[in-house]
Amino acid sequence: MAFRSSLLLSQILFLFVALPSSWTSATSTIQQTFFRCLSTNSMNSIPLSTYYTPNNVTSFTSVLNSTANNLRYLLPTAPKPVIIFTPLCEAHVQAAVLCSRRFGLALRVRSGGHDYEAVSYVSQIESPFLVLDLARLRSIQVDIRRGTAWAQAGATTGEVYYRIAQQSRVHGFPMGLCSSLGVGGHITGGAYGSMMRMFGLGVDNVIDVRMVDSKGRILDRKAMGEDLFWALRGGGGGSFGVILAWKLKLVNVPETVTVFTVTKTLEQGATKLLYKWQKVAPKIDDRLYIRVIIQASSADLAANRTVMTSYNALFLGDPDTLLGIMGKRFPELGLTRADCVKTSWIGSVLYIAGYPNTTAPEVLLQGKPLFRNYFKAKSDFVRTPISMKGLLGLWKIYLQEENPFMIWNPYGGAMARVPESATPFPHRYGTLFKIQYVATWQDGTQSMARHVNWLTKLYNYMGSYVSKNPREAYVNYRDLDLGMNKKGVNSLAEASSWGLRYFKSNFYRLVQVKTRVDPDNFFRHEQSIPPLPVKRGR
Repeated sequence: MAFRSSLLLSQILFLFVALPSSWTSATSTIQQTFFRCLSTNSMNSIPLSTYYTPNNVTSFTSVLNSTANNLRYLLPTAPKPVIIFTPLCEAHVQAAVLCSRRFGLALRVRSGGHDYEAVSYVSQIESPFLVLDLARLRSIQVDIRRGTAWAQAGATTGEVYYRIAQQSRVHGFPMGLCSSLGVGGHITGGAYGSMMRMFGLGVDNVIDVRMVDSKGRILDRKAMGEDLFWALRGGGGGSFGVILAWKLKLVNVPETVTVFTVTKTLEQGATKLLYKWQKVAPKIDDRLYIRVIIQASSADLAANRTVMTSYNALFLGDPDTLLGIMGKRFPELGLTRADCVKTSWIGSVLYIAGYPNTTAPEVLLQGKPLFRNYFKAKSDFVRTPISMKGLLGLWKIYLQEENPFMIWNPYGGAMARVPESATPFPHRYGTLFKIQYVATWQDGTQSMARHVNWLTKLYNYMGSYVSKNPREAYVNYRDLDLGMNKKGVNSLAEASSWGLRYFKSNFYRLVQVKTRVDPDNFFRHEQSIPPLPVKRGR
């Protein structure tokens, strides 16, 4: 049956290749056949309202664009799926996997749409493809008595935070700073946030999972075994199966926490202060997280501009205790009582996400990003402090761009106590901080090359000051410049070009797990984990 169905799809695609005028009818045939397959293979009925095709441009475009965070991948030239399916239950996801496999239709899985290179809803390596959009699977069940929560893949980080805080002022969960991330994909990459120095990553606090594998089976931790459970927690999304839900181990937070933001310009000694921060932030009290947001004072290249460094922080405690710690360890920042904002943990979530202090927590239920841009990003991990000379050279390049953006995120604390091999996320002991570099613009393709070239220049300059052999990168800041899979080719050597940067030596264990659970590479994308080649007898 699978062979005959694959042959049918091949015949349809032949019509498209041989006779371009027949593309519309060929696509329509795929769409109709696939929907019939879904209905046949699901225990639950599938409403037409879950199924979107380009035939209805308005609804299709609305759903495609709904959670896509990088406008660069919504340009008319970006490849578009032939189908978007928004399942309402787990059985629908199973049917989608079975039917995609049956007809040889490439599958992309989207939970929150924040993938920096859009591999969850765009395919640059094969066509036609289907987007399985999990936005309607967003149930959250919090059990305060047991200190756990189940969160479906389509739920956002903000929704999870809100539902926890709704039941308890002294519980939280350590994951993303942005409140509109889909937890399905976010946690597969590690999931860092403002409590990482105290409690580690989101993946360090996941205790179970539900997923659909390449055979359409629903597996939990017990059924899948510890190797696959290990791979899912930090090995990147889209390689091993469709995440349905995570079981989270909640952490205890104080009723009162403190947040602050202190900004310094170059003229106010920002360079010396940032040099000192590199030595202090990874070693200071584990309860204190101080990131640095670095921007230009103006977008006007002709203006007299400067660099602005904003120290944006969360302390799991009261202002007086915080001031005592800062006075001893980082007095150069000049933190005062007036800078400190006393709030609840859920209040700190809103503050760190960039909402005004008067914002009600219910805004987290909207699940929408504060802004969307055309952008390109890169990342680095730093193991030795960048010298004053290095920082001064950085500023010269930085001010060549209209809207340069960096975030320096401190490590240390709990991050240094978790072994590199405990999860696929390897950036642990010895890492001082992570850098995210971003170039943004608003005019589509018109100035894209110029902004991307600037980002590349900045990234190349920083090569002397960051980790080496490999030059590490964060998988949730996906960067296709590091290399891409090719259609029909599973090259371990090529995949190593990004795999070792994202996962270091854990990459090889991920390949072993992939080979065992998905040997024919059903779950794949531009930077998915490849299986080892199948050994054929003579």
